[in-house]
Amino acid sequence: MNGQHIVNTGAGIFGAFITFAFGHWTESLTFLLVLFVADIISGVYASIREGRGLNSAVGTFGFAKKGLMVLVIIIAHRADVLLGTNYVMGGAIYFYIANELLSITENYGRAGLPLPDGLRRVITVLRERGNTGGKVD
Repeated sequence: MNGQHIVNTGAGIFGAFITFAFGHWTESLTFLLVLFVADIISGVYASIREGRGLNSAVGTFGFAKKGLMVLVIIIAHRADVLLGTNYVMGGAIYFYIANELLSITENYGRAGLPLPDGLRRVITVLRERGNTGGKVD
């Protein structure tokens, strides 16, 4: 087995997993992953700025929490498949986008950093979507 064959096989397996887990890769998933990274970086920075330093237990808990968020999104996609719908996964993704934006905002506040007004408006809109999305009349 040559190197190219291994890379091709790995790419095929990864693609099959993505298709099974999420149906297709959306821009909202990409945005959520960017927010995961921004939350981790801003959280580390805020902890250092506060003088608390880094704690491996807190970091492990944070990574596990993000892993569980991805698991919920996978379950939401499978629920969409089961129900023949196309909105359960999207709802879960937008919920977690709002959650991550709020966490990043808190981290920026802890670090004493300013936050652009445009991003504050996006956070407000997503928070409102999250608050009204689960209402049953």
